[in-house]
Amino acid sequence: MPAPTSYTKPLTSLQADKLRVLLQDKGYEFQTKPYCLYAAAGDKVSIAVYEKGPKIVVQGKGAEHFITFLLEPEVLGVAELGYEEVQHPEMFSPHIGVDESGKGDFLGPLVIAGVYVDSEMARNLRSMGVMDSKRIGNDTRIEKLAQEMRGLKGLVYEVIVIGPERYNELYSKFANLNKMLAWGHAKIIENILERVPDCPRALSDQFANPRVLQSAMQERGKNIILEQRTKAESDPAVAAASIFAREGFVRWLKQKGNDLGVVLPKGASPAVKRVATELVGQHGRAILNSVAKLHFRTAQEI
Repeated sequence: MPAPTSYTKPLTSLQADKLRVLLQDKGYEFQTKPYCLYAAAGDKVSIAVYEKGPKIVVQGKGAEHFITFLLEPEVLGVAELGYEEVQHPEMFSPHIGVDESGKGDFLGPLVIAGVYVDSEMARNLRSMGVMDSKRIGNDTRIEKLAQEMRGLKGLVYEVIVIGPERYNELYSKFANLNKMLAWGHAKIIENILERVPDCPRALSDQFANPRVLQSAMQERGKNIILEQRTKAESDPAVAAASIFAREGFVRWLKQKGNDLGVVLPKGASPAVKRVATELVGQHGRAILNSVAKLHFRTAQEI
């Protein structure tokens, strides 16, 4: 397994303070970076401790040495790097990970993605620094990681982009977001099983009673073990799926925004409502069906 060159880990405030002192004592060169409590550079390694979390991001060829000989023993008090397969063997067994993006955003599509991993692919993804897209928070970095993942030989993945018009049509049919999510997750799993028919297990974040997803499976997926759990994004397959899903969502917003000559914001904030209201003023009420999820209360307010 190649040595990791990118690593992210949540820290407590006390751990962040302790690490700052250690870096100062060991002569690391401190830098100023946006959104960081502090950042520093040493021999073939850069460290950034972000305000949000806080969390640490370690990058560079010297990352493994820094983590193994300073961060883990002197700050975290645990030895994790290199022991993931012992502590979490399920992450490295053959399985499909599924995740989605856009379900909480008024504008834009619902994007569902799935990734199949075996032990070798799980190691490759972790060494690349693949993690839950929500922990990355940078669209450019997400796009870069998605491109790098596509370059992995043998990676099996699927992405479904459900644009607003199709989304609204499906929602009127299902009348329940969890049932629609189950349909989308089942579709992804079925598509991957066409290519990896002997995959024994699929994992996703907890979004509904597991029986809802089980009932949505077609013939090919009836025998696969379906698991749902909170914080499933810590799994490498689910994390990779989250990156593909987020990339697809952001790309759709950019392309549609370019077509309309406006920046389509994420979420469901007042800024989103303002942009949607302007679009209705310019193009009429029908425009909402092609850019927004109509079951959101925001649609009625507009």
